[in-house]
Amino acid sequence: MKKIIKKINYICLSLLMGGTILFSGCSEDFLSPKPLSIYEPGATFTTESGLMAAMAICDRHLRGYYSTDHNEMLTLGTEYIFSDLMVGSATDKSGMLDNIASMLTPTSDQSSQNNLDRTNSMWYFYEETYKGVMYANTIIQYVDGVEGMNEASKNAFKGRAYFHRAFRYYALVFQYGDVPLTAKVVEVPKQNYRRTKRDAILQMLVKDLEFAVQWVPDQKDMSVIGMINKGACRMLLAKCYLALGEYTKAKDLMDIVIDQSGYSLMTENFGTFNDGGEPATWPITRNVIWDMHRAENKLISANKEVIMGMPNRGAEAESFVKMLTMRILYPFVFDGKVQTKDSKQALMNIKRNSADYNSKYDYMRAFGRGIATFRPSYFQTHKVWEVNGKMDATDLRHSSATGNWIRMEDYRVNNKASSEFGNPVTLFDDKGKLLCSDTIRRWFDVPHYKFYLDDPVNEANISGSDGNRGATNGGIADWYLYRLAEAYLIRAEAKFYLGDATAKDDVNEVRKRAKCTELYSTVTIGDIMDERARELYWEEWRNVELTRVSLCLARSGKPDEWGNTYKLDTFDKQSGTDAAGGSYWYQRVTKKGMYNKGPISVNATKGSINYMMDKKNIYWPIPNKEIRANNKGDLGQNYGYDGYNPNTPVWDNWEDAVADEYKTE
Repeated sequence: MKKIIKKINYICLSLLMGGTILFSGCSEDFLSPKPLSIYEPGATFTTESGLMAAMAICDRHLRGYYSTDHNEMLTLGTEYIFSDLMVGSATDKSGMLDNIASMLTPTSDQSSQNNLDRTNSMWYFYEETYKGVMYANTIIQYVDGVEGMNEASKNAFKGRAYFHRAFRYYALVFQYGDVPLTAKVVEVPKQNYRRTKRDAILQMLVKDLEFAVQWVPDQKDMSVIGMINKGACRMLLAKCYLALGEYTKAKDLMDIVIDQSGYSLMTENFGTFNDGGEPATWPITRNVIWDMHRAENKLISANKEVIMGMPNRGAEAESFVKMLTMRILYPFVFDGKVQTKDSKQALMNIKRNSADYNSKYDYMRAFGRGIATFRPSYFQTHKVWEVNGKMDATDLRHSSATGNWIRMEDYRVNNKASSEFGNPVTLFDDKGKLLCSDTIRRWFDVPHYKFYLDDPVNEANISGSDGNRGATNGGIADWYLYRLAEAYLIRAEAKFYLGDATAKDDVNEVRKRAKCTELYSTVTIGDIMDERARELYWEEWRNVELTRVSLCLARSGKPDEWGNTYKLDTFDKQSGTDAAGGSYWYQRVTKKGMYNKGPISVNATKGSINYMMDKKNIYWPIPNKEIRANNKGDLGQNYGYDGYNPNTPVWDNWEDAVADEYKTE
């Protein structure tokens, strides 16, 4: 049985803090690590154990994008509100990021009145991602000096570190465009960075990942689970190939992953069956989609589909972070704002030791105490499931009958004081009166198979009904980074750019596993991105992937599903909120998502909200505080935001940027 890396994650922080330096960054320079110890990194990282500690920090940091415990936030939600699949829905927050077109500025993160830190995690992506770069740079810089380690082992360490650095920069260039490139651990604060062009950074990532593919071992040749493996390196390299227009290389790489690496799509039930939070309330009919997304099955040897996963569960629970999916991503329905036809509270918080408790209606335990920080778009809950012009009724990923998917109508009134007790909750009464005070936050479907997580501590408390007193919030859980299903969809995309008609076959393989009836006879890029939305919801970084595909379309000249074509030099240099133009990213978030559709009435307190997105928002603004901190150079600003100057110098190739780092001031 392979070991899952957990105890190393446990000890690595103390080693980095006590044995060398913690790369937390100076208050005015996100790229400069601050020494916190009398020890020298050159001494600590001369041993393999020191490198293992640093690598474990990289691995744990990678998991942190998915499992950050920010109480009312999950970091990945920011990726989704900048897409076609979600919007922010915390309508009680005065600074909720709804009108992104006007609210998002280079100083947004400094505005206490907007309170944006509780509605998005852009601050986390910028600052934390550069920390991840520095953790990886530490390994790259010191590994060659470790005595007694053979070259193959050194190269495996280096290759894994290259992956970690590449993963962070891949995200940065599609969230922020041109960004500062740092490839070494800086010994003194550097305040004269300039940005490096997106394509130049991608070229460096390709070089590094090709090295990683050569030296990092396959998972089958590793004794632990949770460290970077060859399959993960191939997945990321294929995406970088696509971004640079190397479509044949991307296809060939995915041929290896799909046909020659021992992976296979899971098509039958496997592993441990988890019957859900309360089977009497919400019974689960066992199926492969449900089994595949249970935390206890994701990283087991029987799962032949997982390419790379992130361990986040086990006996040492204190070393893990809860993934509060059942708090953040389920509708907010237990506060009396969803009414019955006879004007009673429809859904109650009922303690399990109360005389009124009925296990048939324990939604707090079965579905969790949702607060809906984010909510899905109508496209994600309804329209994306239509294929060939009709709803695919057999798709297990959208199946309420099996228990995989929850529709609002699946809730039953559990208030015994109502004459509607036991009936489905309804949005309107018989006269058309709205019975839900806030349909943004309180009325939407949920992919339960993705988001349900065991929360045994809270679930065991029978005397509580809310918060940390019995309600399910979500718990510690392993998570996927890459699965074979995505490899099929990457290969389909490469084939699309190459004009290969068999692209449809790769998409259909994923659909067949989900027991779909409707299959494609041909596919557009829109069909491929729709299938990614169905299959990889809350796994892929949706905003990053939409932006990457925007670049691919502009570089290839291929049309999108509406027949639009894009130019490489202008697709990401436009502004405005009108329907025409912009990038593929903009067309998706406005045509399919909830943006630029006009005001939506919420409630008497909030009034209405107006989800707005600008073409310039394809890239997020470089935070103004980072521009100020770089006071001996000019980081510049992204197109369309205050401070943008097209004449700001940038590095045209990554070699010059790296060489500049080694200059002494």
